[in-house]
Amino acid sequence: MRIVEKEYDKALRRVTKALVEGNCGMAIHEMAVYLTAWPEQHTQEKLNQLQDDYDQMTSHWQRGEEDPQRETFYQQLLQRTYVLYSNVLHYHRMKASPYLYSLYTRVRQNRKDWSLAAIRQEMEDFVSSVAMLQLEPEHTRKAKSDALYKTHQQQMNQLFEYVLTSRQWTDSVGRQFTALLTAPTTDSNDQQLLVSAVTMSIINQFDMAKFRMLTDVYRTSNDEAVRQRALIGWALSLNKELAKVYPEQRTIVGELLQSENVCQELTELQIQLVYCQDESKDTNTIMQEIMPDLMERSNLKMTNLGLTETEEDELESVLHPEKEDERMEQMEATFRRMMDMQKRGSDIYYGGFSQMKRYPFFYDISNWVVPFFMEHPDIQQQVARLDGNRFLQQVMKEYAFCNSDKYSFLLGFEVVINALPDSVREMLRRGEASLNELGAGDDTTPPSAMERRLAVMDLYRFFRLYPHREEMDDPFQLNGPHWNFFSNPLVAGTPLDAHKREVVRTMRKHQYPWSARQVYETFPEEMHDVEYYLWKEDYQKALLLEPENERVLALSARQCFNFGLYEEAVAKYQKLLELLPGNVRYLLNKAVCLVNMGQYDEALTVLYQLNYEHPDDLHVCRALAWALTCQGKLEQADRYYRQVMEAAEEVTGEDHHNYGCNLWLEHRIEEAAAQLRRYAEKREKKEKKDEEESLFKDDVDWLKKRGISDAEINMMETLVQG
Repeated sequence: MRIVEKEYDKALRRVTKALVEGNCGMAIHEMAVYLTAWPEQHTQEKLNQLQDDYDQMTSHWQRGEEDPQRETFYQQLLQRTYVLYSNVLHYHRMKASPYLYSLYTRVRQNRKDWSLAAIRQEMEDFVSSVAMLQLEPEHTRKAKSDALYKTHQQQMNQLFEYVLTSRQWTDSVGRQFTALLTAPTTDSNDQQLLVSAVTMSIINQFDMAKFRMLTDVYRTSNDEAVRQRALIGWALSLNKELAKVYPEQRTIVGELLQSENVCQELTELQIQLVYCQDESKDTNTIMQEIMPDLMERSNLKMTNLGLTETEEDELESVLHPEKEDERMEQMEATFRRMMDMQKRGSDIYYGGFSQMKRYPFFYDISNWVVPFFMEHPDIQQQVARLDGNRFLQQVMKEYAFCNSDKYSFLLGFEVVINALPDSVREMLRRGEASLNELGAGDDTTPPSAMERRLAVMDLYRFFRLYPHREEMDDPFQLNGPHWNFFSNPLVAGTPLDAHKREVVRTMRKHQYPWSARQVYETFPEEMHDVEYYLWKEDYQKALLLEPENERVLALSARQCFNFGLYEEAVAKYQKLLELLPGNVRYLLNKAVCLVNMGQYDEALTVLYQLNYEHPDDLHVCRALAWALTCQGKLEQADRYYRQVMEAAEEVTGEDHHNYGCNLWLEHRIEEAAAQLRRYAEKREKKEKKDEEESLFKDDVDWLKKRGISDAEINMMETLVQG
């Protein structure tokens, strides 16, 4: 079975290659080759029609006939070929995944009417029925409401699965879905859920009709939550590989990006996706630093019975009231640190709630991205048992948690609350706990940004925690085709370019240099300024723009030093010293370059002066000691080495190496071996050097110039490492 799969994958990859290149004839040919090995009558009939249309077009062209519609017709054939290929690929994707195939077959075997008219009627009837509930007698309203929401939830879950596993749409289906998802007569929660289904579907396999629908919904919907989910969908599904098949992607997005608001929302989305990648680091910070600090400063203690309150020392509070104030201030500062992380975009709740996604509620795939509503039939038991808990009601109205986490919070609330002290539990029941103290929300965050943030968090949790997530394409994969949409050439040359610097800075700050490079490589030439060349480490071009820029000169000098271009480095440090006379760092770096050039007298002149002015500067002391070693003034060097060894908080491997070489030249062999042994230990631990590599590989020439023979080098290596 694996061999067969590899073969059809190989055949379909050839079709993919032809489509990416925009070669319709070759794509049709490769599809024919594929169907020869894996025949399918319906697909063959469609391919035959494509072949006939293509042959007819080429025959007119070969006869030299002019046809002003030829380019348009060719493009249409190319797109029809892609749709055919995509549906074949969809079939194999479903068959290769038992889980997806079960969804695909289940919703299509129940003989349900999946026409858009029937779907719309169901969704509109639900809205009408909910409105009519207000006319029901109070004693029957709850039962009818529960039955109504249960039936509707089952219908929407099936519809979600149907859309998620759907094949390529026609333009007509796309337009009907747009009308459905922007209609005021359908429920916002239903619209949001379906937008997420389309998003997950198009991420798996690009579909131009779905892409156009998402952009149309984003552009025309009056519901901010629906708009933001649509934005996430089309931004993550932009497909540069199909730029020749669907060049209208660029046209559609280019029109949207004429709006500064759209550009700003996309910028915020890309930055939020960067913060998503930091989830593990943020979780570690919270769990290892913030939470232990909060627990230590609170009057709560974790025991086998849960959290218990520690008794306050009344005498201590009377004698030292300032300590209580100090404890509260420190606790507030620690909590503000976590809230500041949240305001910047960190997903501070992921670590805690990731452990609460095993409830049966999350067995249904749609429940991972469904908007939170108290009437959801799968949480009614918990809602009934916690009825009247004001704290819980307050939490559910706030934006502190994404929808997925709100469901987790509700489902796990009973377990959590039972572990709390009685006084705290009663306080929560009465609603006396302030949500502001619990970091529930940020009033300064615009509703659109908050809706987008929560929707991204829902999606992130699904693709990190859902048991069958690996059977779908992950839009958060760092080096995948979806995550870094700012680097997509389809948005290059648009007003979005003006926002790319902010994204690059964020990526570099968060240690994603490769992703940042992907973005700044798309900068237009007019954006190639000093900062751009600094990012590229092209300091020569940066200096042409700003010859006296200190940062550029310093980085350029360091680069020259690393490449062993010491004369060029000295020239640049000299330029820096003309701009900043007496700068210790630049004087020291210049002296080190002079040492490496063998100009010891000139280097020592600088180093003696620096040592006189800064006798406690160990960097100067180290450089002076090595310069003296190189010049052969071994006894003088020994004094400075001992100063470093005694004063340094941490003696480096380089310190042991240099002192060891100095002792070796003094013929103090045992002492030299001891220092070099420590150098070898630190070198191995830090750099993980190959054990077969000689310890003195980089020192041989230097040692030989100072009278150390090959035999002596070998004997020292044996003494050190033997």
